[in-house]
Amino acid sequence: MLACTAAGLAQTQVSCGSILDAPLRSRASLNIDSRPAGLEIVGTDRETIHVTCTYDDRGDEEDVRIRFAGAGDNAKLTISGGTLHTSNLKIHIEVPRRTSVRVRMSAGQVTMDDVAGDKDVELTAGQISLRGLHTRDYRRVDASVDVGQVSAPVYGADKGGFFRSFTKSQPDGEYLLRAHVTTGQIELEGSGETAQ
Repeated sequence: MLACTAAGLAQTQVSCGSILDAPLRSRASLNIDSRPAGLEIVGTDRETIHVTCTYDDRGDEEDVRIRFAGAGDNAKLTISGGTLHTSNLKIHIEVPRRTSVRVRMSAGQVTMDDVAGDKDVELTAGQISLRGLHTRDYRRVDASVDVGQVSAPVYGADKGGFFRSFTKSQPDGEYLLRAHVTTGQIELEGSGETAQ
């Protein structure tokens, strides 16, 4: 593990199979830029980011790199490397419960559970599942697919086909939620209660 600090920017890098732990303030903004994978993002009561990585191609863990860079309230997590044949790459990411998260990934699956904050998730192909949503917390929700399905039982919406979208506004909400998949599925699950 490599750790360095320069001009207020802390960086940590590990390979898949190792654990990445670093401080992350509650209410920080986290940008995630990932190669194709299965990302599971979970909110916790700790002010840290905790990342573990597993995949089926044993012996090649060094080829997949996980890099975290953070300064103040802004941080970035980058998952890169490996080959196109890297199979079943799974990344488990624990963040403070109140974190704003932005994810960009070409293909795969993003699951986010019990995270309160702005959400901006975009995939070219795959599935986005946002769970533990409290609808009253969100000022605006935009979910769309070019080809596929938007399933939002928490909002009473279920749309499938070409160029499907769902939008909901609530003036009293605090956060913004945007989810887009070019080809695939979006699921929004939760309740009408407000997060504590």
